Amino acid sequence: MAIGNILGYATGSYSGWYKVFPFTLTPACNISCANLKSAFFLDIIFILITTYISIMAANEVPLGSSGAANAEAEESGGSAEEAFLWELFGTFRYFSKPIWVILSVTALTWIAWFPFLLFDTDWMGREIYGGEPNGGANYDTGVRMGALGLLLNSVVLGITSLLMERLCRKRGPGFVWGVANILMAICFVAMLVVTYVANTIGYLGKDLPPTRIVIYALTIFTILGFPLAITYSVPYALISTHIQSLGLGQGLSMGVLNLAIVLPQ
Repeated sequence: MAIGNILGYATGSYSGWYKVFPFTLTPACNISCANLKSAFFLDIIFILITTYISIMAANEVPLGSSGAANAEAEESGGSAEEAFLWELFGTFRYFSKPIWVILSVTALTWIAWFPFLLFDTDWMGREIYGGEPNGGANYDTGVRMGALGLLLNSVVLGITSLLMERLCRKRGPGFVWGVANILMAICFVAMLVVTYVANTIGYLGKDLPPTRIVIYALTIFTILGFPLAITYSVPYALISTHIQSLGLGQGLSMGVLNLAIVLPQ
């Protein structure tokens, strides 16, 4: 996932894709539009390549073969039943207090993460570079710089993922998650401080931001890769551990935690 994010954000931070795909630049589509269309073409190319690799690598059993018939018979003969939505909500009464705490913290954490993930590059373009969408080069430059910050964020995310098991074994997953949430809150407050400083200096709408302001913003984006990596993995491990002791199954733990993530939206 981190590698895919790095490649994607690297694509967004490069402003010369219209030269690679010159046919995307038309009288009705300026350079920014052409770069965006070029990114879509790259996306299609990678999807085709990965789809081909997946199809060639998967060893599927044809439907008319005896192996498929045996697998279908075993599946129909099993006693397991799929859980419907009301059965999923019905299991809430078995949850202990630690499970509710994990779900609550997860929901609150994602309330903080969703605005950042949606408007991070827009914040860079508007608040740091002082631009407006379709209002000049400053906004486009800020968005590309925001994509560079997200690229650095993904690099830290990938490194943290590799060290995740060691961190959790040494300090405990709950402690690591708590530190990550505190660091996330500090970074978001730092974004407010950087925004205030940028408005105080008075360059917005007149010139490009000072180098130190850009470095501050990129540093915040980079540091946020650590708590984001923790948020992607540790809550699932914690909820699985507590639900397993109740004998409710790992699939249920994933579904319940996903509800805590999507409900804040």
